[in-house]
Amino acid sequence: MSSTLERTGRRRPSWLRGTRGRIAGLAVVVVLVVAVVVACGVGPGGLGGGRDAGDPVPVLGDGADAGVTGVRAPSDADGGTLRVVAGEIDSLDPQRSYSPGVWNLMRLYTRTLVTYSPVPGETDSLVPDLATDLGSTPDNGLTWTFTLREGVRFETGQPITSRDLKYGIERSFASDVIVGGPTTVVDLLDDPADPYPGPYQDETPDRLGLASIETPDDRTITFRLRSATPDFPAVLALPSSSPVPIGSDTRESYGGDPVSSGPYAITSIDPETGIVLDRNPEWDRATDEVRTALPDRVVVRTRLSGLDRDQALLAGSADVDVAATGVTMPTQARLAEGAAGDVPLTDRVDEVTTGAVRLLALPTDVAPMDDPACRAAVAAAIDRGAVQQVLGGADDALATSRLWPAGLDDGPEETDPAADPAAAREALGICGLPDGFSTVLAVADASASVAVAEELARQLAEVGIEVEVRALPAATFYARDVGDPDNVRAQGFGMVLASWSAVVPTPSAFLVPLVDGRAVSRVGNTNYARLVDPAVTGLVDAAVAVGPDAGAARGAWREVATAATATGAYVPLVETRVQLLAGQRLRNAVVMEPYSGYDLATAGVR
Repeated sequence: MSSTLERTGRRRPSWLRGTRGRIAGLAVVVVLVVAVVVACGVGPGGLGGGRDAGDPVPVLGDGADAGVTGVRAPSDADGGTLRVVAGEIDSLDPQRSYSPGVWNLMRLYTRTLVTYSPVPGETDSLVPDLATDLGSTPDNGLTWTFTLREGVRFETGQPITSRDLKYGIERSFASDVIVGGPTTVVDLLDDPADPYPGPYQDETPDRLGLASIETPDDRTITFRLRSATPDFPAVLALPSSSPVPIGSDTRESYGGDPVSSGPYAITSIDPETGIVLDRNPEWDRATDEVRTALPDRVVVRTRLSGLDRDQALLAGSADVDVAATGVTMPTQARLAEGAAGDVPLTDRVDEVTTGAVRLLALPTDVAPMDDPACRAAVAAAIDRGAVQQVLGGADDALATSRLWPAGLDDGPEETDPAADPAAAREALGICGLPDGFSTVLAVADASASVAVAEELARQLAEVGIEVEVRALPAATFYARDVGDPDNVRAQGFGMVLASWSAVVPTPSAFLVPLVDGRAVSRVGNTNYARLVDPAVTGLVDAAVAVGPDAGAARGAWREVATAATATGAYVPLVETRVQLLAGQRLRNAVVMEPYSGYDLATAGVR
């Protein structure tokens, strides 16, 4: 496996840690020459030529947002090659990837106990996959039991058993070898008093493995969690919870030849030309109600820039972009005025709100942000509309005043108050600093983030709050610079500009790492404001106690979000939006909300 395809990322050890960095910065404006066809040949059925041999290249366009609530260009025809373009692939090892776009790709060759629905408009809902149902819990989410389907097999013909699922999850505990992927299961299933070291250092008699997962027979698996977690099935939908056959595990090299449990198997990997997946003959359509697996082959061209991916889609040499970042700003301008034949390019676009919320955190242990009135002054001075314009306008950012992603129903009311300089000055007087104060705003050194930080500094200066924008290396920003509470205090970071997205699309996954005082950690901290409020913590416990009843739970988590916002520790700003462009011949295009892209598991080309 090349270093390009097998890069190791940092661990994210906090419970339900969010996916940061999934939204790439906007590219610089360049001239996009649509007429140039990208030559991306990777062998038979590759990206070169813009078509399968002998196939016509129709230009399909069902209208704007056709894939959001419906199916774009529906068809049940098998065959052909689905041509995918991508940026960097962090890892093809399901336990080592932390990229939503790669997780989408993994739907082709990994299966989990539960997964996300392929039904339009319901793609944030869970459905059974390897399991027969969504699991049962007799104690409000502390214990979960699942039963596997019969007849499910790996590409080797070996039956998939509960022990394979347990082993796949155990790999995430080997923090010295399996690094880069989500570690949510580690925090939910490990015993702090006696940490499990992972399967490679397991010295228990007969290698019994992780004690909190029981496999009494081949089709039954039971999880005993450290604390009640009604959203646990969403954690099991991550590729990191997929099965791995013990005898095929090559440790850190497993991503070079992962064993398929899905409808396709990886048959070729080349860091320059890409990845080829062919049909897995051991996959049985009768055991899989999620994946239609229409193409005969899937070819993924990797390491392409955003502009190159856009150009391939426009020129007809690619069908779908799996990068989860949407088209670049230059391409947005082209879409507004262009057409392919008689089809306006806007008819091939789906706009998606991603769940990645950009927010201003005000650390409550750094003066003067330890005073609620000073925090209120900051919040009152903010003009979200101006921040939205800095990021490209409504097509690229949704202004929000809620600690709640737009894709989740039943959230707090969206107020989005306008900037109120008079209220800001009044609050400054209450906090004892009527002439304002000076502070430091920490921001990742990325062009879009720095631009937002500078706009915030301009707005705050109007009420006497002088802000030093300090751009810090993006590679260390979350891990060390703002993820270390001691460093935040030592550096006097009174403000932190962060982007936050939950690892699974549930209110608890979004809120707990941000607002629960017990989530504050010394390493990789995600409670950026260091909000430790007994009232908020009590509401978190009350929401967890509601149990698996989704409707009642939403109401309880809404109270958590409302109470946390009222502390002024976080000032939500905007939620990132992306525009997805469907390739000319892409069929069955359904927008998969958790991955901010078209669902590869149901896509076709005929």
